[in-house]
Amino acid sequence: MNKKPFYITTTLPYVNAEPHIGFAMEIIRADIIARSKKLAGFDVFFNTGTDEHGTKIFRKAKDMHVETQAYVDGLADKYKNLLKILNILPDVNFVRTTDSHHKIAAQEFWKLVDKNGYIYKKEYSIKYCVGCELEKTDSELINGRCSIHPNQDLEIISEENYFFKASSLEDRILALYEKNPTLVIPDFRFNEIKSFLKNEGLKDFSISRLAEKMPWGIPVPNDPTQVMYVWFDALVNYVSATGWPNDTENFEKFWQNGTPVQYCGKDNLRQQSAMWQAMLMAAGLPPTHAVVINGFITGEGGLKMSKSLGNTVDPLDIVKEYGTDALRYYVARELSPFEDGSFTIEKFKEGYNAHLANGIGNLTSRIMKMASMNNIKFDEKVAKSLAASLEMDKLYKEQMEGFETFNIQKSCNAVWELVSTTDKMIHESEPFKKIKVDKAGAEKDIRELLARLDMIGTMLLPILPETAEQIIDLVKNGKMPEAPLFARK
Repeated sequence: MNKKPFYITTTLPYVNAEPHIGFAMEIIRADIIARSKKLAGFDVFFNTGTDEHGTKIFRKAKDMHVETQAYVDGLADKYKNLLKILNILPDVNFVRTTDSHHKIAAQEFWKLVDKNGYIYKKEYSIKYCVGCELEKTDSELINGRCSIHPNQDLEIISEENYFFKASSLEDRILALYEKNPTLVIPDFRFNEIKSFLKNEGLKDFSISRLAEKMPWGIPVPNDPTQVMYVWFDALVNYVSATGWPNDTENFEKFWQNGTPVQYCGKDNLRQQSAMWQAMLMAAGLPPTHAVVINGFITGEGGLKMSKSLGNTVDPLDIVKEYGTDALRYYVARELSPFEDGSFTIEKFKEGYNAHLANGIGNLTSRIMKMASMNNIKFDEKVAKSLAASLEMDKLYKEQMEGFETFNIQKSCNAVWELVSTTDKMIHESEPFKKIKVDKAGAEKDIRELLARLDMIGTMLLPILPETAEQIIDLVKNGKMPEAPLFARK
């Protein structure tokens, strides 16, 4: 039987600085969804990578007096190495926009869009935010500056470039929104892009730069004086990653006939849900199935964490101190799946101690100690009975609903509800005391506790895979943990 295909991708982080917690959140959440789909029997194509062209990178390398390719190579390696540190699925596809295949795909995409009549050339002048690599209209500015990069001066670009005729596709984009009411998740972000199109309209945008001013980009087909605009180039990775245009079998399986899902931050809303969908239409390719929008991570004082503001947290530091699953837990459960969420070391430590060290870690130790001391083994019949119970059916459905709607926090809460009710069972039945007066009753309780712990491990597999496998192994082999799963900090 052929497995049903499922495609999921992150945005490609821009390699103008070290990896930070915002990208860690996005790749972890995408990994959780990918793992949940694999466990559900899907054939999963999971994509991430690095965005390596554009003005910011060109200038950064120049300021550092290094070759641009050498600069992006070093940072791309750091992003790639981060995947293993965060325990991202080992078969994740990693695309770089400087890869030869991606360059060829971007040029073929350009040719298709041009052939279909959606590219023209003109002289123009715009206000440009280098931080966003985007044109800014007056209505988007606060005190004359970009709201996302308020510490950077806007630049005026005046030159002759190629433009993408996005405005001619506005009606088709709105029709797509009507046809697919879950194209953008959550609803309030979908309403935001609809409102933007209603008030601002879908405007044509520049898709090239003069090579003499900014040579770091993919050459425009048949015009060596121009290079592709970084957004036009980078967005194509979502299809080039599947092997398009050469590997049509893989493309058709996962993009054309699958349900391609894109994760991104809220500052990517317009690019992913309007610009990219229009580009796909112009190339005659199918649209995205769903665009899932994360909120920002804020730090001290409620400011958005960003490389340009220099207030980011290094995920490597968190992993070294607390472990990979601790970071996965925080971004999956403690941060809102769609709204902005705060990350401070104090909040992180509070969640770690309350729900990992004193929660799952302590629960696992107590149950395995009772089972080990009384030589009570895991019973499959008891586990199957528990799995069929109303309580577990409710929790399982809640977890699956969370994954289906990309509300990972809801999926996590279903697990911790089982942790809570299991902890309550120990408190109320006290099998460690009952064993002295009612051995049969206590043994029955401990077998149920083992079954509950095994279920907790199973439900944790997509979220905290390392911890989940440890718990399942302890239960199946009747072993005490050699060390706490999560040492209190």
